[in-house]
Amino acid sequence: MAEKILIIDDDVDTLRLVGLMLQRQGYEISAASNGSQGLAKALEERPDLILLDVMMPDMDGYEVTRRLRKNPVTVAIPIMMFTAKTQLDDKVTGFEVGADDYLTKPTHPTELQAHVKALLARTVHKDATATATASHEHHGYVIGVLSARGGLGVSSLASNLAAGLFTRTQSDVILAELTPGQGTLGMDLGTPNPKGLTELLQGSVVEVTREKVQASLIPHNSGLKLFLASENPRDVTLTSQVQNYEVIVARLASLARFIVLDLGTGLPSFVQKILPMCNERIIIVEGIPSTIQHTRLLIENMAGLQIDPKSISVILNNRQRSESQMAWTQVQEKLGHSISTTLTPAPELFVQATRLQTPAVMSQPTNMTSQQFLKIADTILEREKAR
Repeated sequence: MAEKILIIDDDVDTLRLVGLMLQRQGYEISAASNGSQGLAKALEERPDLILLDVMMPDMDGYEVTRRLRKNPVTVAIPIMMFTAKTQLDDKVTGFEVGADDYLTKPTHPTELQAHVKALLARTVHKDATATATASHEHHGYVIGVLSARGGLGVSSLASNLAAGLFTRTQSDVILAELTPGQGTLGMDLGTPNPKGLTELLQGSVVEVTREKVQASLIPHNSGLKLFLASENPRDVTLTSQVQNYEVIVARLASLARFIVLDLGTGLPSFVQKILPMCNERIIIVEGIPSTIQHTRLLIENMAGLQIDPKSISVILNNRQRSESQMAWTQVQEKLGHSISTTLTPAPELFVQATRLQTPAVMSQPTNMTSQQFLKIADTILEREKAR
């Protein structure tokens, strides 16, 4: 994908000529004719580089830079001031307010191109360094939970598995929900309107530090640490921030013994990157022919990501007491993959757990379905100790 450059300049000729020149070099160009418009576009589009004039009527380039650097969404975007102001004091002011480079007009196109290329390359290097640093941190045991379609109980399994692991070990356990705009765990567990994941996805990958991820964790009275997705539907667009996701998961893995990831449904790009980072992958299925077919395709697609199908655990979740549900043997045969566990229908259990804002395993630990969650946790503990 071409790198995007936002040019902010009130000179129409500069916007046109510089934009055309950089476009010919393969960059995607966005333009704004004043400071206010430039700030709005920077927030909306999050370009890879901002080329900024200093002398503009409504808001000068220094003030634009100050505001960009104060906003966590734009704080790390590289800024090159491109201006006719040639005095040393002007350049010093530019660097003091947060500019990364300063180039005076007029300049030869080759010089401008060289500065743009160098500044973008420097940013890519910093991003790569952040990813590499995260990947070398201590690595807890990461479990990814997903399904081929919605409504199968991914969040319920993830939360109760996390609670089961905490119950058995009393170790640090993080329950992480990773689909922004589709968060449900916050409401179910009494911590609505979480912002941590959204803020980490909105910023540059270099901003995804261990400290920021740790600060985004919400302690729950169950003993779990929660990393939650927002409930605002428009935030779903943030799932495109794949590199941020990779670093977030690596950071989470450095903060607890167990990390249970609610990956939602299907295989969007960020899930494709996260699954190979997991020690365990759990897929939920129900005994309905169409769901079984979708799940079979999901497993085949995961194999295409170099994930061994034998490393995938499939759990049959019988959510309702119904004669229409297939027996686990039939599901296993149609799926072409072994079923590791079958969950017994217990709608009353989950209603009470939601009312108490705690995982079902902790609201009624002796319930048959709660015991099934605990057995899943025991199996994972055995594999974690053997790794």
